[in-house]
Amino acid sequence: MTARDPFRVIFVCTGNICRSPMAEVVFRDLAERQGLGSRIVSRSAGTGDWHLGERADHRTIDSLARRGYDGSQHRARQFTAASFAENDLVVALDRTHERILREWARDEDEDGKVTLLLAFDPEASTQDVPDPYYAGPEMFDSVLGMIETATRGLFRQLEPALRPPRSPRTFGASSGGLP
Repeated sequence: MTARDPFRVIFVCTGNICRSPMAEVVFRDLAERQGLGSRIVSRSAGTGDWHLGERADHRTIDSLARRGYDGSQHRARQFTAASFAENDLVVALDRTHERILREWARDEDEDGKVTLLLAFDPEASTQDVPDPYYAGPEMFDSVLGMIETATRGLFRQLEPALRPPRSPRTFGASSGGLP
């Protein structure tokens, strides 16, 4: 990442219609609210191709909306080999995704980009964000809460590197030098 390039994060789950779109939207919203929206690109993808081009699950969109997020623009995509080069950090939503992504990594650099989302929540009782697909709206809300907590932890870790450097104060002739 250079001073002008944004930091690129991709969140990965199975079909890219439930968990990873939540993480993408929450992380983007957090960056924008902290004034760093131009310094971060937040994306998501799935390990499978079952839902390519589809909107997020309506329960995902509803859960996000209940908390003030807009997930309506999401369209599912699949993680590809190019996704490693296009992103600085690859965040898996559970250990199965992490294992698949590490298998797909072609070298140590790509493997080193892969991490688990819940690694950023020191209070998490599991390493896996559960898949809410076969559950009701309450589970989607619960999963969103887990994702919000972990993305805040991830953001806190990245934020110092994302903030533009402060320009040093200079004392010149116009200020008369130091008092």
